[in-house]
Amino acid sequence: MITNRRLNRLAGMSVMLIPLALSACMVGPNYEKPATALAPFHNAVPASATPAATAPLALDSWWTAFHDPMLATVVQRALDQNLDLAAAYARVQQARAVAKGAGAQLLPTIDVGGSATANRASLQTPITSLSSQVPGFRRNYEEYSVGPSASWEIDLFGGLRRGARAASDEESAAEADRVGTRITVVADAADAYLQIRGYQARLAVALDQVANDERLLKLVRDRYAAGSGNGQEIAEAEALLRQARSSIPTLRIGLEVQLNRLDVLMGAQPGTYAQELSTVQSIPGIPAIPSDRQPTDMLRRRPDIIAAERRLAASNERIGAAISDYYPKISLSGALGFDSISASNLFTKGAFAATGGGLIRWRLFDFGKVDAEVKQARGANAEALAVYRQTVLHAAEDVENALVTLSQTQVRVSEVQAQVAALTKARDLAQQSYKAGSIPLTDVINADQQLLVARDVLDSERAGTARSAVAVFRAFGGGWSPPTRQAEADVPTLMAKSGG
Repeated sequence: MITNRRLNRLAGMSVMLIPLALSACMVGPNYEKPATALAPFHNAVPASATPAATAPLALDSWWTAFHDPMLATVVQRALDQNLDLAAAYARVQQARAVAKGAGAQLLPTIDVGGSATANRASLQTPITSLSSQVPGFRRNYEEYSVGPSASWEIDLFGGLRRGARAASDEESAAEADRVGTRITVVADAADAYLQIRGYQARLAVALDQVANDERLLKLVRDRYAAGSGNGQEIAEAEALLRQARSSIPTLRIGLEVQLNRLDVLMGAQPGTYAQELSTVQSIPGIPAIPSDRQPTDMLRRRPDIIAAERRLAASNERIGAAISDYYPKISLSGALGFDSISASNLFTKGAFAATGGGLIRWRLFDFGKVDAEVKQARGANAEALAVYRQTVLHAAEDVENALVTLSQTQVRVSEVQAQVAALTKARDLAQQSYKAGSIPLTDVINADQQLLVARDVLDSERAGTARSAVAVFRAFGGGWSPPTRQAEADVPTLMAKSGG
């Protein structure tokens, strides 16, 4: 048998469930992940261009594959101290707070307040003019009140939930941007380090050439002293030596620029770590480059693609939030507390007060303001879709450019190595012939200059090859550990919450 108390309880529960049932409705388009179909990359690294991989390369820590402890130290220091990365993390914290605040709007707001006021009533109002004739009337009185109050906007058509989802998507985009900054910082630090090693190698070549030209000048002077040379040969040898020496300042400037750049990347004042890197080391050889990477791997790993997709999802949610303004909004409010004109009677049964109410607000006539807001939201969504697609194309362009640059730089290094070997032999033979007096000094100078240029190009290209490998890792989104790979249909929205 159902008692009156049970009936009242069921009726009360039904009233509470009505807003919850209504709030399940959300207007606006549900988000659909954009279809992204890309053909396989048409550039590839030849199998002979890089060392054979002994184990699968971990893209999240690709710099360790160079087997250069100093490079690993530099990268880790940049990850720990870089200020761009710290700023990106702060932006994530801001986006996270905004998302949390947007989610909190779905819940009731409860306030607790209290007040104490002193009042002096006018005697000229209709009520007080009559009340003043009653015995015991007091013109001066105090009023005390204390208690909680609550308000709640029922998300009847999903506008608040759409806004909360949009904020959550923006949080995911900010996190992807932070990861993108991490990738850039790692790649820039490695690039600066490799340029430093390249400049050091080129300086060593220039200094070696200076020493060789000094020996040649001494040889010319000795021949002149012995009556076998002339003053023109001395002048030519001196000019050759000056030319070799003149290349050194330019190389030192380039080296200093990269040292300063690396210090800033490591969050330090330029000059902080210069001494630590002053010990000359060889340019590290490039590691094995994965040759089986496909566009789906790029879509899964590239943070700029992930961020663009999340912003697309957020713009879709804002369409629903704008459309919800076509419909009424309902708010509930209530308050409990005590209200008394005497502090001694404030917390008594007679001072207890309660109030409750509801409010409906409906923008029926606003001269097209809601229409304009919906059109603006749809336009922003179309823009975000175009930005997402363009981001995917630019990412594919980065990969193709990086792959062809690496493969062709490797070819050039191989050719320049052979050129250096041939020019070294030619220079040595020219010097021997000059000593024997069978050729003029100009032949020796020409051979020497060609060798200097070739050796400088070789070290520059060897550093360029290592930098090209870094560009490949950057293009593929290496430098972080993405979430576990889901089905291929979910590739564009990894790191994301469902927007549907």
